[in-house]
Amino acid sequence: MERTDLIPVKLVCKHYKVPVAFINRLKEFQLIELKAYKGTFFIHNKELIKVEKIVRLHYDLDINIEGIDAIYNLLEQVYALRQEIRMLHNRLRLYEDL
Repeated sequence: MERTDLIPVKLVCKHYKVPVAFINRLKEFQLIELKAYKGTFFIHNKELIKVEKIVRLHYDLDINIEGIDAIYNLLEQVYALRQEIRMLHNRLRLYEDL
């Protein structure tokens, strides 16, 4: 992973107008992954979409971190089930063509 893909946490906090403690809480709940380099914490740019969604859920809809954690766990389960349905559907189609 290149450092150009990493954005300092302080910059992200400034952009989204959230405290650094909020980002640290997200890390504690393993909702995001932070990278440490030379004493500074960074967020991968692919995680920014997730951070933005979490910020909106928390500040706009007033959902606490525990609720956001539950929502993301359920969304991951839905995604895994969709993948499994797609795989089973493809397998069924293979047998239907025989």
